[in-house]
Amino acid sequence: MKKILVANRGEIALRVMKTAKKMGIKTVAVYSTVDRNSPHVKFADEAVCIGEAPSNQSYLLGDKIIEVCKELGVDGIHPGYGFLSENSDFSELAEKNNITFIGPKSHAMKIMGSKLAAKDAVKAFNIPMVPGLDEAITDIALAKKVASEIGFPILIKASAGGGGKGMRIVENEAEFESQMNRAISEATNAFGDGSVFIEKYVGSPRHIEIQVMADSHGNILYLFERECSIQRRHQKVVEEAPSSVLTPEIRKAMGEAAVRVAQSCDYLGAGTVEFLLDENKNFYFLEMNTRLQVEHPVTEMITGMDLVEMQIRVARGEALPIKQEDLEIKGHAMELRVYAEDPLNDFLPSVGNLEVYQIPVGEGIRVDNGFEQGMDVPIYYDPMLAKLITYGKTREEAIELMIEAIAQYKVEGVSTTLPFGTFVMEHEAFRSGNFDTNFVKKYYDSDKLKAQFDKEAEVAALVALQKYLEDKKIVRLPN
Repeated sequence: MKKILVANRGEIALRVMKTAKKMGIKTVAVYSTVDRNSPHVKFADEAVCIGEAPSNQSYLLGDKIIEVCKELGVDGIHPGYGFLSENSDFSELAEKNNITFIGPKSHAMKIMGSKLAAKDAVKAFNIPMVPGLDEAITDIALAKKVASEIGFPILIKASAGGGGKGMRIVENEAEFESQMNRAISEATNAFGDGSVFIEKYVGSPRHIEIQVMADSHGNILYLFERECSIQRRHQKVVEEAPSSVLTPEIRKAMGEAAVRVAQSCDYLGAGTVEFLLDENKNFYFLEMNTRLQVEHPVTEMITGMDLVEMQIRVARGEALPIKQEDLEIKGHAMELRVYAEDPLNDFLPSVGNLEVYQIPVGEGIRVDNGFEQGMDVPIYYDPMLAKLITYGKTREEAIELMIEAIAQYKVEGVSTTLPFGTFVMEHEAFRSGNFDTNFVKKYYDSDKLKAQFDKEAEVAALVALQKYLEDKKIVRLPN
Protein backbone atom coordinates (compact mmCIF):
# COMPACT_ATOMS: atom_id res chain seq x y z
CA MET A 1 0.00 0.00 0.00
CA LYS A 2 1.81 3.07 -1.30
CA LYS A 3 -0.98 5.65 -1.52
CA ILE A 4 -4.06 6.14 0.70
CA LEU A 5 -7.05 8.40 0.09
CA VAL A 6 -8.71 9.63 3.29
CA ALA A 7 -12.43 9.89 2.58
CA ASN A 8 -13.07 12.39 5.36
CA ARG A 9 -12.28 15.88 6.63
CA GLY A 10 -11.11 17.81 9.69
CA GLU A 11 -9.23 16.34 12.62
CA ILE A 12 -9.71 12.65 11.74
CA ALA A 13 -8.45 13.12 8.17
CA LEU A 14 -5.34 14.86 9.50
CA ARG A 15 -4.81 12.25 12.22
CA VAL A 16 -4.93 9.36 9.67
CA MET A 17 -2.58 11.18 7.30
CA LYS A 18 0.02 11.72 10.04
CA THR A 19 0.26 7.97 10.65
CA ALA A 20 0.35 7.24 6.91
CA LYS A 21 3.22 9.71 6.49
CA LYS A 22 5.07 8.05 9.41
CA MET A 23 4.69 4.74 7.56
CA GLY A 24 6.05 6.19 4.30
CA ILE A 25 2.64 6.09 2.57
CA LYS A 26 1.53 8.96 0.28
CA THR A 27 -1.82 10.58 1.07
CA VAL A 28 -4.69 12.04 -0.94
CA ALA A 29 -7.21 14.46 0.59
CA VAL A 30 -10.69 15.06 -0.77
CA TYR A 31 -12.48 18.27 0.14
CA SER A 32 -15.62 20.31 -0.45
CA THR A 33 -15.52 23.90 -1.64
CA VAL A 34 -15.95 25.21 1.92
CA ASP A 35 -12.98 23.11 3.15
CA ARG A 36 -10.53 24.32 0.48
CA ASN A 37 -8.14 25.87 3.03
CA SER A 38 -8.49 23.25 5.75
CA PRO A 39 -5.35 21.83 7.43
CA HIS A 40 -5.98 18.29 6.12
CA VAL A 41 -5.98 19.62 2.54
CA LYS A 42 -2.65 21.41 3.06
CA PHE A 43 -1.06 18.41 4.79
CA ALA A 44 -1.87 15.80 2.11
CA ASP A 45 0.50 15.00 -0.77
CA GLU A 46 -2.39 15.50 -3.22
CA ALA A 47 -5.84 17.03 -2.80
CA VAL A 48 -8.96 16.93 -4.97
CA CYS A 49 -12.13 19.00 -4.68
CA ILE A 50 -15.11 16.65 -4.96
CA GLY A 51 -18.06 19.01 -4.71
CA GLU A 52 -20.05 21.67 -2.94
CA ALA A 53 -20.30 22.16 0.84
CA PRO A 54 -23.30 19.93 1.68
CA SER A 55 -22.00 16.42 2.42
CA ASN A 56 -24.47 14.80 0.00
CA GLN A 57 -22.77 16.84 -2.75
CA SER A 58 -19.20 16.00 -1.64
CA TYR A 59 -18.09 13.65 1.16
CA LEU A 60 -20.96 11.18 0.60
CA LEU A 61 -20.31 10.79 -3.14
CA GLY A 62 -18.84 7.28 -3.10
CA ASP A 63 -18.70 6.91 -6.89
CA LYS A 64 -16.80 10.17 -7.25
CA ILE A 65 -14.31 9.21 -4.52
CA ILE A 66 -13.63 5.88 -6.29
CA GLU A 67 -13.06 7.80 -9.56
CA VAL A 68 -10.46 9.99 -7.83
CA CYS A 69 -8.76 6.86 -6.47
CA LYS A 70 -8.51 5.34 -9.94
CA GLU A 71 -7.23 8.56 -11.52
CA LEU A 72 -4.50 9.01 -8.89
CA GLY A 73 -3.44 5.36 -8.52
CA VAL A 74 -4.69 5.01 -4.94
CA ASP A 75 -4.23 1.59 -3.27
CA GLY A 76 -6.34 2.08 -0.15
CA ILE A 77 -9.18 4.17 1.28
CA HIS A 78 -9.39 5.11 4.94
CA PRO A 79 -12.93 6.30 5.71
CA GLY A 80 -12.32 7.79 9.19
CA TYR A 81 -15.66 7.89 11.01
CA GLY A 82 -19.01 9.30 9.97
CA PHE A 83 -19.77 9.88 6.27
CA LEU A 84 -19.10 6.60 4.38
CA SER A 85 -17.23 4.78 7.16
CA GLU A 86 -20.03 2.26 7.85
CA ASN A 87 -21.48 2.16 4.33
CA SER A 88 -21.23 -1.44 3.11
CA ASP A 89 -22.06 -0.44 -0.50
CA PHE A 90 -19.06 1.90 -0.56
CA SER A 91 -16.83 -0.80 0.91
CA GLU A 92 -18.01 -3.24 -1.81
CA LEU A 93 -17.45 -0.60 -4.51
CA ALA A 94 -13.85 -0.17 -3.35
CA GLU A 95 -13.32 -3.95 -3.33
CA LYS A 96 -14.77 -4.28 -6.88
CA ASN A 97 -12.28 -1.66 -8.09
CA ASN A 98 -9.31 -3.44 -6.43
CA ILE A 99 -8.90 -0.69 -3.83
CA THR A 100 -8.36 -1.84 -0.25
CA PHE A 101 -11.01 -0.51 2.13
CA ILE A 102 -9.24 0.05 5.46
CA GLY A 103 -11.97 -1.40 7.60
CA PRO A 104 -14.09 -4.54 7.93
CA LYS A 105 -15.51 -6.46 4.98
CA SER A 106 -18.96 -5.41 3.81
CA HIS A 107 -20.73 -8.51 5.23
CA ALA A 108 -19.60 -7.60 8.79
CA MET A 109 -20.77 -4.02 8.25
CA LYS A 110 -24.18 -5.19 7.10
CA ILE A 111 -24.66 -7.49 10.11
CA MET A 112 -23.52 -4.96 12.71
CA GLY A 113 -25.17 -2.02 10.90
CA SER A 114 -28.57 -3.40 11.90
CA LYS A 115 -29.06 -3.64 15.65
CA LEU A 116 -31.44 -6.57 15.16
CA ALA A 117 -29.15 -8.49 12.79
CA ALA A 118 -26.30 -7.87 15.25
CA LYS A 119 -28.33 -9.31 18.15
CA ASP A 120 -29.21 -12.31 16.00
CA ALA A 121 -25.55 -12.89 15.04
CA VAL A 122 -24.21 -12.83 18.59
CA LYS A 123 -26.95 -15.07 20.05
CA ALA A 124 -24.94 -18.25 19.55
CA PHE A 125 -21.82 -16.75 21.16
CA ASN A 126 -23.07 -16.50 24.75
CA ILE A 127 -23.16 -12.68 24.87
CA PRO A 128 -25.28 -11.11 27.66
CA MET A 129 -28.21 -9.10 26.25
CA VAL A 130 -30.77 -6.68 27.66
CA PRO A 131 -34.19 -8.43 27.91
CA GLY A 132 -36.39 -7.42 25.00
CA LEU A 133 -37.93 -8.23 21.64
CA ASP A 134 -35.27 -9.27 19.15
CA GLU A 135 -37.19 -8.51 15.98
CA ALA A 136 -38.26 -5.36 14.17
CA ILE A 137 -41.77 -4.19 14.87
CA THR A 138 -44.15 -1.49 13.61
CA ASP A 139 -47.43 -2.99 14.88
CA ILE A 140 -48.30 -0.72 17.82
CA ALA A 141 -50.84 -3.07 19.47
CA LEU A 142 -48.39 -5.97 19.41
CA ALA A 143 -45.57 -3.71 20.59
CA LYS A 144 -47.66 -2.53 23.55
CA LYS A 145 -48.35 -6.16 24.55
CA VAL A 146 -44.63 -7.00 24.38
CA ALA A 147 -43.74 -3.88 26.39
CA SER A 148 -46.18 -4.86 29.15
CA GLU A 149 -44.65 -8.36 29.31
CA ILE A 150 -41.09 -6.98 29.59
CA GLY A 151 -42.24 -4.43 32.19
CA PHE A 152 -41.94 -0.64 32.15
CA PRO A 153 -39.84 1.42 31.82
CA ILE A 154 -38.87 0.23 28.34
CA LEU A 155 -36.73 1.66 25.55
CA ILE A 156 -37.85 1.96 21.93
CA LYS A 157 -34.90 2.09 19.52
CA ALA A 158 -34.58 2.49 15.75
CA SER A 159 -33.23 -0.70 14.20
CA ALA A 160 -31.32 1.07 11.43
CA GLY A 161 -29.49 3.88 13.19
CA GLY A 162 -27.84 5.50 16.16
CA GLY A 163 -26.97 8.88 17.65
CA GLY A 164 -30.14 8.88 19.74
CA LYS A 165 -32.45 9.24 16.71
CA GLY A 166 -35.61 7.15 16.89
CA MET A 167 -34.98 6.44 20.57
CA ARG A 168 -37.66 6.87 23.22
CA ILE A 169 -37.81 5.99 26.93
CA VAL A 170 -41.37 5.00 27.89
CA GLU A 171 -42.16 5.12 31.60
CA ASN A 172 -45.69 3.66 31.50
CA GLU A 173 -48.35 2.13 29.27
CA ALA A 174 -50.35 5.38 28.97
CA GLU A 175 -47.63 7.15 26.99
CA PHE A 176 -46.53 4.11 24.98
CA GLU A 177 -48.56 4.69 21.81
CA SER A 178 -47.57 8.34 21.31
CA GLN A 179 -43.88 7.58 21.97
CA MET A 180 -43.97 4.61 19.59
CA ASN A 181 -45.44 6.78 16.82
CA ARG A 182 -42.75 9.41 17.41
CA ALA A 183 -39.96 6.85 17.34
CA ILE A 184 -41.21 5.32 14.06
CA SER A 185 -41.59 8.77 12.46
CA GLU A 186 -38.14 9.90 13.59
CA ALA A 187 -36.49 6.65 12.45
CA THR A 188 -38.20 6.94 9.04
CA ASN A 189 -37.01 10.53 8.58
CA ALA A 190 -33.46 9.85 9.76
CA PHE A 191 -32.76 6.45 8.19
CA GLY A 192 -35.55 5.77 5.68
CA ASP A 193 -36.53 2.78 7.83
CA GLY A 194 -39.24 3.02 10.49
CA SER A 195 -38.64 -0.37 12.07
CA VAL A 196 -37.93 -0.26 15.79
CA PHE A 197 -37.33 -2.77 18.54
CA ILE A 198 -38.15 -2.81 22.22
CA GLU A 199 -36.00 -3.68 25.20
CA LYS A 200 -35.99 -3.24 28.97
CA TYR A 201 -34.73 0.21 29.97
CA VAL A 202 -31.65 -0.03 32.19
CA GLY A 203 -32.19 2.92 34.52
CA SER A 204 -28.75 4.07 35.69
CA PRO A 205 -26.30 2.47 33.29
CA ARG A 206 -22.71 3.23 32.49
CA HIS A 207 -21.70 3.17 28.85
CA ILE A 208 -18.56 1.05 28.52
CA GLU A 209 -17.02 0.10 25.19
CA ILE A 210 -14.26 -2.34 24.30
CA GLN A 211 -11.77 -1.67 21.50
CA VAL A 212 -11.09 -4.74 19.35
CA MET A 213 -8.60 -5.32 16.53
CA ALA A 214 -8.74 -8.35 14.22
CA ASP A 215 -6.40 -9.54 11.48
CA SER A 216 -6.99 -11.94 8.56
CA HIS A 217 -5.05 -14.74 10.29
CA GLY A 218 -7.66 -15.48 12.97
CA ASN A 219 -6.19 -13.25 15.69
CA ILE A 220 -8.46 -10.88 17.64
CA LEU A 221 -7.25 -8.59 20.43
CA TYR A 222 -9.20 -6.50 22.89
CA LEU A 223 -7.39 -3.29 23.84
CA PHE A 224 -9.32 -2.74 27.07
CA GLU A 225 -12.21 -0.39 27.69
CA ARG A 226 -13.29 3.21 27.41
CA GLU A 227 -15.81 4.86 29.74
CA CYS A 228 -18.24 6.96 27.67
CA SER A 229 -21.01 7.76 30.14
CA ILE A 230 -20.80 11.59 29.99
CA GLN A 231 -23.23 12.32 27.16
CA ARG A 232 -25.63 14.95 25.95
CA ARG A 233 -28.53 13.96 23.63
CA HIS A 234 -27.25 10.35 23.75
CA GLN A 235 -23.94 11.48 22.24
CA LYS A 236 -20.59 11.33 24.02
CA VAL A 237 -18.69 14.45 25.09
CA VAL A 238 -16.16 13.16 27.64
CA GLU A 239 -14.44 9.77 27.45
CA GLU A 240 -11.72 8.11 29.50
CA ALA A 241 -9.65 4.95 29.65
CA PRO A 242 -9.64 2.83 31.66
CA SER A 243 -13.01 2.94 33.44
CA SER A 244 -12.85 3.73 37.14
CA VAL A 245 -15.37 0.99 38.04
CA LEU A 246 -14.26 -2.17 36.27
CA THR A 247 -12.53 -4.87 38.28
CA PRO A 248 -9.87 -6.95 36.47
CA GLU A 249 -12.38 -9.84 36.38
CA ILE A 250 -15.17 -7.76 34.75
CA ARG A 251 -12.65 -6.21 32.34
CA LYS A 252 -11.52 -9.67 31.22
CA ALA A 253 -15.12 -10.93 30.89
CA MET A 254 -16.15 -7.89 28.83
CA GLY A 255 -13.01 -8.08 26.68
CA GLU A 256 -13.57 -11.76 25.92
CA ALA A 257 -17.26 -11.09 25.16
CA ALA A 258 -16.18 -8.35 22.70
CA VAL A 259 -13.83 -10.80 20.98
CA ARG A 260 -16.72 -13.26 20.60
CA VAL A 261 -18.86 -10.49 19.06
CA ALA A 262 -16.07 -9.88 16.50
CA GLN A 263 -15.91 -13.64 15.81
CA SER A 264 -19.67 -13.73 15.21
CA CYS A 265 -19.33 -11.64 12.04
CA ASP A 266 -15.84 -12.68 10.89
CA TYR A 267 -14.51 -9.22 11.74
CA LEU A 268 -11.41 -7.56 10.27
CA GLY A 269 -9.67 -4.39 11.49
CA ALA A 270 -10.61 -1.95 14.25
CA GLY A 271 -14.04 -2.12 15.82
CA THR A 272 -15.74 -1.15 19.05
CA VAL A 273 -18.17 -3.30 20.98
CA GLU A 274 -20.46 -1.22 23.20
CA PHE A 275 -21.97 -2.45 26.45
CA LEU A 276 -24.29 -1.13 29.15
CA LEU A 277 -23.12 -1.77 32.71
CA ASP A 278 -25.86 -1.66 35.34
CA GLU A 279 -25.50 -0.68 39.01
CA ASN A 280 -24.89 -4.34 39.95
CA LYS A 281 -21.98 -4.55 37.48
CA ASN A 282 -23.94 -6.75 35.05
CA PHE A 283 -23.06 -5.91 31.45
CA TYR A 284 -25.20 -6.20 28.32
CA PHE A 285 -24.30 -6.05 24.61
CA LEU A 286 -25.53 -2.83 23.00
CA GLU A 287 -24.05 -2.69 19.49
CA MET A 288 -20.82 -2.84 17.49
CA ASN A 289 -19.38 0.14 15.62
CA THR A 290 -17.54 -1.11 12.56
CA ARG A 291 -14.97 1.66 12.32
CA LEU A 292 -12.45 3.70 14.25
CA GLN A 293 -14.12 5.62 17.08
CA VAL A 294 -13.85 9.35 17.80
CA GLU A 295 -12.45 8.48 21.24
CA HIS A 296 -9.73 6.07 20.04
CA PRO A 297 -6.87 8.34 21.32
CA VAL A 298 -7.52 7.45 24.98
CA THR A 299 -6.93 3.79 24.13
CA GLU A 300 -3.73 4.72 22.29
CA MET A 301 -2.50 6.65 25.31
CA ILE A 302 -2.95 3.79 27.80
CA THR A 303 -1.67 0.99 25.51
CA GLY A 304 1.05 2.77 23.53
CA MET A 305 -0.50 1.41 20.30
CA ASP A 306 -1.20 3.41 17.12
CA LEU A 307 -4.63 2.10 16.11
CA VAL A 308 -4.52 3.66 12.64
CA GLU A 309 -1.18 1.96 11.94
CA MET A 310 -2.68 -1.35 13.12
CA GLN A 311 -5.69 -0.76 10.83
CA ILE A 312 -3.44 -0.19 7.82
CA ARG A 313 -1.24 -3.20 8.59
CA VAL A 314 -4.12 -5.67 8.97
CA ALA A 315 -5.76 -4.24 5.81
CA ARG A 316 -2.49 -5.08 4.00
CA GLY A 317 -2.84 -8.67 5.19
CA GLU A 318 -0.27 -8.53 7.98
CA ALA A 319 -0.69 -10.45 11.22
CA LEU A 320 -1.13 -8.50 14.46
CA PRO A 321 2.34 -7.93 15.95
CA ILE A 322 1.33 -8.59 19.57
CA LYS A 323 -0.57 -11.13 21.65
CA GLN A 324 -3.29 -10.43 24.24
CA GLU A 325 -0.96 -11.22 27.14
CA ASP A 326 1.51 -8.57 25.88
CA LEU A 327 -1.04 -5.77 26.33
CA GLU A 328 -1.27 -3.88 29.61
CA ILE A 329 -2.88 -0.70 30.86
CA LYS A 330 -0.39 2.05 31.64
CA GLY A 331 -1.69 5.23 33.26
CA HIS A 332 -4.99 7.01 32.61
CA ALA A 333 -6.30 9.17 29.74
CA MET A 334 -9.15 11.68 29.42
CA GLU A 335 -10.72 13.07 26.25
CA LEU A 336 -12.97 16.08 25.78
CA ARG A 337 -14.66 16.58 22.43
CA VAL A 338 -14.25 20.28 21.68
CA TYR A 339 -17.47 21.04 19.83
CA ALA A 340 -18.47 24.44 18.44
CA GLU A 341 -21.61 24.30 20.57
CA ASP A 342 -23.04 26.60 23.21
CA PRO A 343 -23.26 24.77 26.57
CA LEU A 344 -25.28 27.72 27.93
CA ASN A 345 -27.93 27.23 25.25
CA ASP A 346 -28.77 23.50 25.22
CA PHE A 347 -25.54 22.67 23.32
CA LEU A 348 -26.85 24.21 20.10
CA PRO A 349 -24.26 24.49 17.28
CA SER A 350 -22.31 27.76 17.27
CA VAL A 351 -21.01 28.69 13.83
CA GLY A 352 -18.81 31.67 13.03
CA ASN A 353 -15.22 32.73 12.54
CA LEU A 354 -12.38 31.52 14.78
CA GLU A 355 -11.03 35.00 15.53
CA VAL A 356 -8.70 33.49 18.16
CA TYR A 357 -7.77 29.80 18.12
CA GLN A 358 -4.80 28.65 20.19
CA ILE A 359 -4.42 25.06 21.33
CA PRO A 360 -2.67 23.98 24.54
CA VAL A 361 0.72 22.25 24.48
CA GLY A 362 2.77 20.39 27.07
CA GLU A 363 3.73 17.00 28.39
CA GLY A 364 0.74 14.67 28.64
CA ILE A 365 -1.41 16.93 26.40
CA ARG A 366 -2.51 15.81 22.91
CA VAL A 367 -4.82 17.73 20.61
CA ASP A 368 -6.25 16.02 17.53
CA ASN A 369 -7.18 19.21 15.74
CA GLY A 370 -8.77 20.14 12.43
CA PHE A 371 -8.91 23.95 12.52
CA GLU A 372 -6.71 27.05 12.46
CA GLN A 373 -7.14 30.61 13.65
CA GLY A 374 -9.06 32.71 11.11
CA MET A 375 -11.06 29.79 9.69
CA ASP A 376 -14.84 29.72 9.57
CA VAL A 377 -16.71 26.89 11.31
CA PRO A 378 -19.11 25.63 8.62
CA ILE A 379 -22.72 24.78 9.37
CA TYR A 380 -22.75 21.77 7.03
CA TYR A 381 -20.93 19.21 9.19
CA ASP A 382 -20.59 17.84 12.70
CA PRO A 383 -19.47 20.85 14.81
CA MET A 384 -16.39 19.16 16.36
CA LEU A 385 -13.30 21.38 16.18
CA ALA A 386 -10.86 19.06 17.93
CA LYS A 387 -10.35 16.44 20.61
CA LEU A 388 -8.41 17.42 23.71
CA ILE A 389 -6.66 14.46 25.35
CA THR A 390 -4.66 14.38 28.56
CA TYR A 391 -2.59 11.55 30.00
CA GLY A 392 -1.34 10.97 33.55
CA LYS A 393 0.01 8.20 35.74
CA THR A 394 -3.30 8.27 37.64
CA ARG A 395 -6.91 9.30 36.95
CA GLU A 396 -6.51 12.28 39.30
CA GLU A 397 -3.45 13.45 37.38
CA ALA A 398 -5.24 13.17 34.02
CA ILE A 399 -8.22 15.17 35.41
CA GLU A 400 -6.02 17.97 36.79
CA LEU A 401 -4.07 18.17 33.54
CA MET A 402 -7.35 18.38 31.60
CA ILE A 403 -8.49 21.35 33.73
CA GLU A 404 -5.14 23.04 33.07
CA ALA A 405 -5.23 22.26 29.32
CA ILE A 406 -8.79 23.64 28.99
CA ALA A 407 -7.63 26.86 30.68
CA GLN A 408 -4.81 27.13 28.11
CA TYR A 409 -7.15 26.54 25.13
CA LYS A 410 -8.09 29.95 23.66
CA VAL A 411 -11.12 30.23 21.38
CA GLU A 412 -12.93 33.44 20.39
CA GLY A 413 -15.63 33.85 17.75
CA VAL A 414 -17.69 30.74 18.58
CA SER A 415 -18.92 29.09 21.77
CA THR A 416 -17.39 25.70 22.64
CA THR A 417 -17.81 22.80 25.04
CA LEU A 418 -14.56 23.74 26.83
CA PRO A 419 -16.37 25.29 29.87
CA PHE A 420 -18.57 22.19 30.07
CA GLY A 421 -15.37 20.11 30.17
CA THR A 422 -14.16 22.09 33.19
CA PHE A 423 -17.57 21.66 34.84
CA VAL A 424 -17.34 17.87 34.44
CA MET A 425 -13.71 17.61 35.60
CA GLU A 426 -14.42 19.67 38.74
CA HIS A 427 -17.69 17.92 39.65
CA GLU A 428 -17.56 15.68 42.70
CA ALA A 429 -19.67 12.92 41.07
CA PHE A 430 -17.22 12.66 38.19
CA ARG A 431 -14.12 12.92 40.37
CA SER A 432 -15.42 10.19 42.69
CA GLY A 433 -16.22 7.91 39.76
CA ASN A 434 -19.82 7.64 40.99
CA PHE A 435 -21.74 8.67 37.85
CA ASP A 436 -23.72 7.18 34.96
CA THR A 437 -25.23 8.22 31.61
CA ASN A 438 -27.67 10.52 33.44
CA PHE A 439 -24.82 12.79 34.62
CA VAL A 440 -25.89 15.78 32.47
CA LYS A 441 -29.56 15.36 33.35
CA LYS A 442 -28.79 15.03 37.09
CA TYR A 443 -26.07 17.62 37.62
CA TYR A 444 -25.65 20.00 34.71
CA ASP A 445 -27.28 23.39 35.05
CA SER A 446 -26.45 25.98 32.39
CA ASP A 447 -27.56 28.79 34.73
CA LYS A 448 -24.87 27.77 37.24
CA LEU A 449 -22.27 27.73 34.49
CA LYS A 450 -23.44 31.17 33.32
CA ALA A 451 -23.19 32.48 36.89
CA GLN A 452 -19.64 31.12 37.04
CA PHE A 453 -18.86 32.90 33.74
CA ASP A 454 -20.27 36.17 35.09
CA LYS A 455 -18.22 35.83 38.30
CA GLU A 456 -15.03 35.14 36.34
CA ALA A 457 -15.73 38.14 34.10
CA GLU A 458 -16.31 40.31 37.19
CA VAL A 459 -13.02 39.17 38.77
CA ALA A 460 -11.18 39.81 35.50
CA ALA A 461 -12.69 43.32 35.32
CA LEU A 462 -11.64 44.08 38.93
CA VAL A 463 -8.09 42.85 38.27
CA ALA A 464 -7.94 45.01 35.12
CA LEU A 465 -9.24 48.05 37.05
CA GLN A 466 -6.70 47.54 39.84
CA LYS A 467 -3.87 47.31 37.30
CA TYR A 468 -5.12 50.45 35.54
CA LEU A 469 -5.16 52.41 38.84
CA GLU A 470 -1.67 51.17 39.75
CA ASP A 471 -0.33 52.13 36.32
CA LYS A 472 -1.91 55.57 36.75
CA LYS A 473 -0.09 56.05 40.08
CA ILE A 474 3.21 55.11 38.45
CA VAL A 475 2.65 57.62 35.64
CA ARG A 476 1.99 60.41 38.19
CA LEU A 477 5.19 59.78 40.21
CA PRO A 478 7.55 62.83 40.00
CA ASN A 479 10.93 62.48 38.27
